[in-house]
Amino acid sequence: MKTLNKTALALCVQAVLLSAATNAQESDSQEETEAGKLEVISVTAQKRTQSIQDVPISISTLNGERFDSLFSGGGDILELATRVPGLYAETSNGRVAPRFYIRGLGNTDFDLAASQPVSIIMDEVVKENVILKSFPLFDIGQVEVLRGPQGTLFGRNTTAGIVKFDTNKPTEDFEAYYKVALGNLGTRNFEGAVGGGLGGDFSGRFSFLSQNRGDFIDNGFTGEEDALGGFQELAWRAQLAYNPSDDFSALLSVQNRNLDGTSSVFRANVLSTGQQGLNSNFNRDRVFFDQGDNNPQQYINTGVNLKLEYTLPNGSTLTSITANESVSGRSLGDIDGGAIVNTPNIDINGDGISDPSIDTNGDDIPDQTSFPGVILFGAVTEDQLDNFNQFTQEIRLASSDDLDLTWQVGAFYFDSEFDVTSIDGFFGATTVFHENTTWAVFGQTSYDLNEKVNITAGLRYTDDEKSLVVGDQNVDGFALVIGLASIQDIAPIEVDDGQVSGELSVNYKLNDKTSLYARYANGFRAQTIQGRDVAFEGLPSVAESETINSIEAGFKADLFDDTLRLNGAIYAYQIDDIQFSAIGGDGNNTALINADKGTGRGFEIDAQWLVSEYLTLTAGFSYNDTEIDDPNLRVATCGSGQCTPTDPLDANDRAIVDGNPFPQAPETILNFTARYSIPTDSGEFYAFTDWGYQGETNIFLYDAVEFTTEDNFEGGLRIGYKNFDNDYEIAVFARNITDEENLRAAIDFNNLTGIVNQPRIFGIEFRKDFF
Repeated sequence: MKTLNKTALALCVQAVLLSAATNAQESDSQEETEAGKLEVISVTAQKRTQSIQDVPISISTLNGERFDSLFSGGGDILELATRVPGLYAETSNGRVAPRFYIRGLGNTDFDLAASQPVSIIMDEVVKENVILKSFPLFDIGQVEVLRGPQGTLFGRNTTAGIVKFDTNKPTEDFEAYYKVALGNLGTRNFEGAVGGGLGGDFSGRFSFLSQNRGDFIDNGFTGEEDALGGFQELAWRAQLAYNPSDDFSALLSVQNRNLDGTSSVFRANVLSTGQQGLNSNFNRDRVFFDQGDNNPQQYINTGVNLKLEYTLPNGSTLTSITANESVSGRSLGDIDGGAIVNTPNIDINGDGISDPSIDTNGDDIPDQTSFPGVILFGAVTEDQLDNFNQFTQEIRLASSDDLDLTWQVGAFYFDSEFDVTSIDGFFGATTVFHENTTWAVFGQTSYDLNEKVNITAGLRYTDDEKSLVVGDQNVDGFALVIGLASIQDIAPIEVDDGQVSGELSVNYKLNDKTSLYARYANGFRAQTIQGRDVAFEGLPSVAESETINSIEAGFKADLFDDTLRLNGAIYAYQIDDIQFSAIGGDGNNTALINADKGTGRGFEIDAQWLVSEYLTLTAGFSYNDTEIDDPNLRVATCGSGQCTPTDPLDANDRAIVDGNPFPQAPETILNFTARYSIPTDSGEFYAFTDWGYQGETNIFLYDAVEFTTEDNFEGGLRIGYKNFDNDYEIAVFARNITDEENLRAAIDFNNLTGIVNQPRIFGIEFRKDFF
């Protein structure tokens, strides 16, 4: 079934791209939104409003039905994975701490203090911490995915790119909507917004979201039915706008999120030694957890954002954006993913057959039984995030947009501090304290040499400081030690770096509908401190800053009288001192390392085709070839030889990973959507389908048969009716419609533990709009 669906999907996409390639021709019609033409997409990738076709950056957007359909089943931000070329995401932390990858570049670190090279921006505010990156998506106007380094305007930690969200803003005119969805597994979603003028110069908008899914996974060890897997996600946003004149505006936004759900479900031994793919131990609806209290997760996040804009008499605009974020929460998990009983040769799962027995004390006499499969030891961990505060301030001055020479200059300040407490069944509770302060100044200018050629250049200087202080480690009131030294004797760690980032691009218009561009960009990911190993009697690790040099060239074309849009880019980059996270292995470490170099090259293509008034197709494809370039880099592999590394090993059985692809970097990504409508007197019937495909992907730094995935895909379907006269819509939907069981992440230090995608969700949704 998977091969058949993959082939069908590939043929559909190839048909779209082949048509574009064989029929491309110039069009001199005016670029405007009208019936029978593709709409003009405006983006703010360069912190000013422009047509996506005029920006010399590889960009994809999602909005409207293509975006909203992804979340019909109550999915979180991970639903964006593979839905645009070059973008992937996964997690081992439930509905928080997503890990994003663009053009293969990301970070597999699961710690709450992890640094990511993909920045998440919401309403022009950076979401630096991994918990902030998972804020629920609702009442969203548009998503922009910017590929490649964006350090000039967005600062450090954007070496891979940016995922940028813009929410719907208050208007003077009244508007409101609500939508309700009911589905299987106790899925209940409610989203809505109401806004309009409030009198005088004020307007407002209030948006809200409720996502619920019932527990659907049984715990076979405790005998509890429907013990875990569910969640309750509540979020809201209140916005107040003040517009006393054409020259001044103010927008205050307050948002909150309250999550009570299940952390990731770790599944023991769902992979078999020497084989790829899930085995018969995998049962989506049943686990055997003897610890972890069924993996609960709770987080609360509140953010405040104030944006002020003033237009000066010369037409330039002064903008100030002030924001503050606070977070607290916890996740608890049975990390080994199974059960261990201190009695040998017993039947844990009730199938009448004794489960594997283990000798834990080395006397060659079994003294424990585990299920499923051999579990070397029990592992349960709780992570707590406390006292989190992030403050950001940006001020920028930008020229008017209607000049041949446009420019903007600005300054940025960032400060965050938080505590991470890790509680482990062996070593007790350990707290580390993180602080990070950053300031930057930047400028960018763009000049129209003539009607066809535009040149853009920018520079940014960033100073970044981080520190880590180790607090107490305590088990039942007794402080533990590392070696001969008390944990409190670990000296505070402080690192700082200052670097210049820059960009230079040229955009050439072949005609009103087609342009070519070339871009060079440089950026850096600041140094990082990892304190997680302190919780397991290790020392903190530090990774030095990584720097990237990237080149890309591309084209953007609106063809066939604005019915076909075809955008593409080729790229290559080199990262010096690239940061990696060496996670797991037989020592169960979480350490930061720098490789000498990392390289990537590939291409992306986006197509949107208005085939007729009733049929619209979109397709995207990316190819990405990444490579670790460091002959001296070695990492630990899986514990007790349970997996099958294909890398050469050194004398200490550590894998030599020189030449390997980056971890969690899909070689290919393919996506496709199709929408067909049948008009009626008062509205339309329609069908919409969307598909995403992920090519070969290594989960870890080392290459192993068990920890390589390929041909993963998911699809969605929506069939409905829209009534234009009465502004309502009703539809049936399905997410992961073929109920694919895809391995997303793994744990290798104890057993062959896997983390999989979400199950098939289907249901019915009703939406009503008010104007």
